[in-house]
Amino acid sequence: MKKYIDNFRQYQFLLSELVKKGIKLKYRRSYLGIVWSMLEPLLSMIVLTIVFGTLYGNKDRTFPVYILTGRLLYSFYSQATKAALKSIRANSGMIKKVYVPKYLYPLSAVAYNYVIFLISLLVLAIVSVILGVKPTIYLLQAPVPLLIILLFSYGSGMLLATIGVFFRDIEYLWSVALMMIMYTCAIFYYPSKLLKSGWAWILKFNPLYCIIQIFRSAIFGKPMYPPYVLYAVGFSVMITIVGVICFRKKQDQFILYI
Repeated sequence: MKKYIDNFRQYQFLLSELVKKGIKLKYRRSYLGIVWSMLEPLLSMIVLTIVFGTLYGNKDRTFPVYILTGRLLYSFYSQATKAALKSIRANSGMIKKVYVPKYLYPLSAVAYNYVIFLISLLVLAIVSVILGVKPTIYLLQAPVPLLIILLFSYGSGMLLATIGVFFRDIEYLWSVALMMIMYTCAIFYYPSKLLKSGWAWILKFNPLYCIIQIFRSAIFGKPMYPPYVLYAVGFSVMITIVGVICFRKKQDQFILYI
């Protein structure tokens, strides 16, 4: 373990540079730059509120906050995993020229998207204040889902990065999978509305849904639901272990396929 910690410390500066590079490239041709990270979820929230709120007769004043909490977490997971999936092939030039621990590439992809995600939480804070969602003692629970989703995204990213080197079509398949994940995250509808259909049990098997519900509990002043926490943590740890093991076993073959 000490060997890996020392190795990480040795390349800590490179990791920070890769994170900075990722943020700059993401907004390279944007006039608004990183401000777009706050504007984009706000505009998405407005559109989803109009479609699933106003047009469907939802008069809940806090519904936009409900949408935004789910939208922000899902958007981070989606962007982080897609960036991690492409990270090895995107940095093939550097990998072929100099030695750099390959795990830094998917790690930096998740990290720079996490920085952008944390900045976008300012929008959630502002909208919550405007719509009267007052902070409570339960807001102290918020770091729990934020840490879980970081671990979950990193584990998923490591696994996808490994598969993506050998199987290029995973990029398109993952886009389809993300769409299915989005619809089972209850981003723009209340799970209670789905109970009548008899299919609500499917949502509980989506770890991202559990993470979003934990985060919503913190925002709306409710205690966390322990089974959701245990399931989300357990699944995140498991996929991280699997992702890291697969990545380590296959990383020496990457050079032959990129």
